[in-house]
Parts: sequence; C-alpha cells; structure tokens
Amino acid sequence: MYVQAGLKDMPQENAKVIWNRAVSKNTMHMGLDCRKACRDVLPGQFVMVRTGSRVDPLLRRPFSVHQAIKDQGKITGIELLYKVVGSSTERMAALKEGDALDLVAPLGQGFRLPDHVANVMLVGGGIGVAPLMYLGSWLVEKGLSPLGVRVIIGGRNRDDVLCGERFSAMGMDVRLASDDGSVGEKGLVTGLMEKAMDEAKPDLVYTCGPHGMLHAVADICEKRDTACQVSVETLMACGICACLGCAVHKRNDDGSYMHVCKNGPVFDARELSWA
Repeated sequence: MYVQAGLKDMPQENAKVIWNRAVSKNTMHMGLDCRKACRDVLPGQFVMVRTGSRVDPLLRRPFSVHQAIKDQGKITGIELLYKVVGSSTERMAALKEGDALDLVAPLGQGFRLPDHVANVMLVGGGIGVAPLMYLGSWLVEKGLSPLGVRVIIGGRNRDDVLCGERFSAMGMDVRLASDDGSVGEKGLVTGLMEKAMDEAKPDLVYTCGPHGMLHAVADICEKRDTACQVSVETLMACGICACLGCAVHKRNDDGSYMHVCKNGPVFDARELSWA
C-alpha cells in the first residue's frame, strides 16, 4: 500500500464509507468505519485524507474529526463534516456506502479539560463547528452536565449555521446567529457570544472557525479574563511537521513559531500572536 513520504509510521487505513449525505448547500456529512487508525482519536484531532491516486491529488487534505462512532463503548469509526470547495472534496462528495477512503489518523493535539471546570462555552463559525460536536459529547462523558455547556454557532446564512439541532439533542443551551438574519439572531457570532457571557461567565471557551473570528473570540476572552482554547484552521501539506508550511507566530518577542499540525491544531489562545 502506498504511504505518503513521512507518514510510514503513522496509523493508516482504507476506511469504509458508512454514509455520505448532504446536510446543507455544499456541506456534506460522512461516516467512516476506521476502527484501526481512529480507535484512540480525541476531540480536536484531525485526519489526513487522500481521495485519488498517488499523484492526483498529490497531497492529502486535513479534516477535523466531527464525531466518534462507537460500538459498546469502543471507537469503531469517525464522522467528518466538510464543505465541497475543490476537486478533493468533490471526489469525497461522490463517494457511496462501501467505497474506500485512504486516511492517516489521528494527528495533532486535541482539546483539553482542566480540573475544576464546570461551565464551558463552545463557539463555532461556519464549518468550524465540525470539531466542536465531538468535543461536546466528550465533555459530557467526562462528567460535565449538558446544562453546563452553552453552544454559540454562527455563519453567513442559514446554510452556514450547522449542527444546532444535534447539540440541542444532547441537552445543551444552543444559540444561533447569521450575518443575514436568515436563522437565529442577525449579526456576528461574537456579538451573541458576548451577550451570553454577560449573562454568565464560563470557566472556559472552546472555539473553532475562520482566523478573524478566532482573533475576535481570543480578544473577548482576554478582556474578560476567561481561558480560551482555539482550534486553528489552516492548509497543510503533510500533517506531521515535515513541510513546515502551517507555521503560526508565538506570542513572544523572539519571532519564533509553532506548527498547527504538531503543536496544535488546538492552542491556548494566549500562546498565539493574532497580529
């Protein structure tokens, strides 16, 4: 079996597609049977996926783990939530039940739950909500009450505001915002987040979304002296820190970097320079 250079020692599997269906315009939800590679996957980690031959596309693509699929308490697969935006995701969207998808997993550093945290807030923008679903169920498994998990989801329009019903089904307080007002409150997700924080300050904020949104969420949390973990979205060529293409600035004065694939994708927001 072909393995991309540098990934030979990583768990690789030809995962079987369980389902692959549209959930909104240009957004797909896929279930994969990958009990070998993903049996120890944690919320916030990601997978690198190949959708074609060895050379087309040349590189794998990263996808956050949206949810773990379990059988009798053991992880037997994962869910992916993805937007169809190019040739690789177009190929993914065409896969049917029983088709194979070559993936390497799990990769990166996931979300963390510090001691003595009882009330958290999940803030997702657009497809950035993807890793927060697994995080939400994992937090409940770790002993947090669903009533202690507030979920703030935003997007440009109705098609971009995803997963609200699934979070609600877990008993969590879910609030929605859209730029055009087509669903939930009209305005930015950060505005809705601030209103919710005015009502009750969380012990910790978890967030994933576009860079500008993450910057704004990090600023809000810093001003309110609230801990914040950010899942950074970026393009990756390898997923194992070989290409060094996913560098992010550390918040210090020596100009040093960290890498999203190895040190992240989840960071303490105070570790990063948002300039």
